[in-house]
Amino acid sequence: MQRYFAKAKENGFFLLNDDDLYHIKTVMRMKTGDYIEVVYNHNVYLCTLEINQKIIIRNNKLLDQRMNNMPEVTLILPFLKEQKIDLILQKGTELGIKKFIFVETERTIVKIEEKKVSNKLERWSRICKEASEQSMRNDIPNIEIIRDRTTLSNLIGLKLICSTVEKDKTIKKALKNGGNCDKINLMIGPEGGLSEIEEKYFEEMGYEKISLGNQIMRVETVPIFLASIINYEYME
Repeated sequence: MQRYFAKAKENGFFLLNDDDLYHIKTVMRMKTGDYIEVVYNHNVYLCTLEINQKIIIRNNKLLDQRMNNMPEVTLILPFLKEQKIDLILQKGTELGIKKFIFVETERTIVKIEEKKVSNKLERWSRICKEASEQSMRNDIPNIEIIRDRTTLSNLIGLKLICSTVEKDKTIKKALKNGGNCDKINLMIGPEGGLSEIEEKYFEEMGYEKISLGNQIMRVETVPIFLASIINYEYME
């Protein structure tokens, strides 16, 4: 069943974005009486369509939702080429990442001008929304761009940084030693990784260095690898 996120609710009817309405009518070719799931305020509703001059989404009932014991995962990553960011946002959303934070690092090649930030965030949010609908999530990850890296010290929970220097401590060991933490912050570097100076800088903020093992991964593979391990460790 198709799932959509409502932007508002009025008198028992849900309001969707225009692109969602287009998808319902033109792409999916749905008709009056068809059912969809609508997410509003993190709750999932079974709804009936009424398609005449306009599409009306009538709320039928609130659906039961399975409890999720996964921790809240925040991925901190550098600016990358657009195709790589698209993949990370899509697959990271499917794997349950709650928030993406973009920062500039020493070896960052891609730069984003301030005047383009708004358009970038809008596009990235759309990718996360579509991935959330496809993976049947009841929330959409938040996306943030920060210029002041000192604010990363304020994040709550287990803080891990992917290191090119660390050889022994893996994410599995870090999760085991970190106890039953409900918030995990993962930081990855650009191609070539973070510099040793940066690793030390973030260590002083409370980030633990972890190794990715002997394999050399592309930067866009790392978040998928890490999120998959977390899913495995916490999934019941």
